[in-house]
Amino acid sequence: MRRVTVAALVLGVIGTPAAPAAPAAPATPAAPPRPAGYRSAPDARPVRAGAVLPGPGTYTDSIARGETRTYRVRLDGSSNVFLSAVLAPAPGSAVDVVDGVSLSLRTASGLLCGMRTDIRLYGDTARPVADYVSRRVEAGRDCQEAGEYDLVVEGVGRGGDDGRRGPWRWDLELGYVAEPAPGPGEGPPPAPTVWSTEPPAAFGEGSAGPGRAAHGGTGFNDAAPLAGAGTWRDELRPGESRFYRVPVAWGQQLFARARFGNATAPPGRSALPDGLRLALYNPARGAVDERKGLYTGDPATLLLATAPAAYANRSEGATDAVSAMRFAGSYYLQVSLDRQAPTAVPLALDLALPSVSSAWAGQEDAGPARGSGPVSGSGPVSGSGPASRSARGDAAAPGPDPVLRAVGIAGISTGTVLVASLAAWPLLATRLSRSRSRTRPRPRGRHARGA
Repeated sequence: MRRVTVAALVLGVIGTPAAPAAPAAPATPAAPPRPAGYRSAPDARPVRAGAVLPGPGTYTDSIARGETRTYRVRLDGSSNVFLSAVLAPAPGSAVDVVDGVSLSLRTASGLLCGMRTDIRLYGDTARPVADYVSRRVEAGRDCQEAGEYDLVVEGVGRGGDDGRRGPWRWDLELGYVAEPAPGPGEGPPPAPTVWSTEPPAAFGEGSAGPGRAAHGGTGFNDAAPLAGAGTWRDELRPGESRFYRVPVAWGQQLFARARFGNATAPPGRSALPDGLRLALYNPARGAVDERKGLYTGDPATLLLATAPAAYANRSEGATDAVSAMRFAGSYYLQVSLDRQAPTAVPLALDLALPSVSSAWAGQEDAGPARGSGPVSGSGPVSGSGPASRSARGDAAAPGPDPVLRAVGIAGISTGTVLVASLAAWPLLATRLSRSRSRTRPRPRGRHARGA
């Protein structure tokens, strides 16, 4: 009996069908890592409101919405000066389209030196934004005397608490860059008046193959160097901005095309307005231009084309974008992806740098836009500095912006190079004036009275 019972038990265990296994829960996609925050210049000096900015350099502070921070800046009577502000909210911060800062340069008595500059996010994704105010040494302009002036930075945004976020406080990086102004009777060659808005035929994949790998930086100080025309490949994570620096010589245009690859559609909606951005800044961190596009998850393209770089654009540029192309040196491309994009997006950057006039060929050293700022940071350089070497094809090493690395030797070489540069202007002016076909109106907006 016992044997039958055991056998029955064994047969029952073997013969009883196993219960079906519960279906495995679908794997939850891992959230992409948060992008790295903005990296300040390694030798930037921390300051607080009321501090004196004694001369060219990079300085760090923070600012809150509704707060005004004033810094004293010492200006001489012979240099053009560019004072920039980079507002850098941490990636993932809750932001509003009108959040930003207003920047102005004033006399000790409160009179404006030129126009106020507004720097805004104009979107709901946190990313670094920048621009400058300036003082140009020229008869008839404001604030020509040497002395102390006030750099005023005001944190602005939508008033009140909407329940989704409280008042913000974000990092602020200030840049002070100076360049020698032309002497009496000296002047640069006229700016080119005709150029193409269409990129060259050999542009992108067709001429550069599959492209070279690049890894964009978090901002101006660690921007990845791109050594000239060609195609580079990278990847953008949600909420990320990546920066690249491109050498632009006098008389060159920059064509930059950002090609965003196939990705995942945004959940619950068909598109993210302004989800893709391509922005350009000049060597003094002045905003040049920006392109925006929808993010749908499908491939998309943004194209940005500049005027030729020319010193005379400061007074002859018909628009802010043309006037901002006033330096030779490292220009900065910023590519951004909306924080609500569900996945990373492949990126290809196509660059072309055609010269518009043979009169500029071999004249990279002509022009006064030479940095005299600190060892690191941002600033305009032409001539024998690292930026001009990159323009001739020498790839710069990654790390702090080489534009200002040249400044350490500026005290030794600026005088010699400037004399040679100024001597070259009359010849260039004669050659270019022969092809001058029209006179452009003076710039409007923030460049109308600034440098």
